[in-house]
Amino acid sequence: MSEKLNDITRAIMDERFGHDTCISLATVDAGGKPWVRTVNALYADGSFYVITNAASNKMKQLAANPTVAICGDWFTAHGIGENLGHILKPENAVMADRLRTAFAAWYANGHTNEADPNTIILRIRLTDGVLANHGTWYSIDFT
Repeated sequence: MSEKLNDITRAIMDERFGHDTCISLATVDAGGKPWVRTVNALYADGSFYVITNAASNKMKQLAANPTVAICGDWFTAHGIGENLGHILKPENAVMADRLRTAFAAWYANGHTNEADPNTIILRIRLTDGVLANHGTWYSIDFT
């Protein structure tokens, strides 16, 4: 049985994923074929945030089917992928600053071009997941 995110699981998620973290992100294309790739992500408030290109295959797949699965560091989950738009949109300013700080080790090395209107923030809004921590398994309802 799943439990809502609580103080214990929130603290574990924040500690484990509240910084630059690699997670596996799985999507399904329009033909039903699954795809998985590793992305750099930052966890905050029940969601993972990724900087990506709007023209990427993952974003094309999410446009057709926004349901995703993720996996990383003893955590698996389902979620909904949402394109928050260009990183420089005023409503993205707070999260963009958090992402620049979290990804500072590689952000300015030519990988990210904020001037490109296709440079967007992908939000993965978690719906449910299983988190393991020191032999305890937590089934979490993020809704």
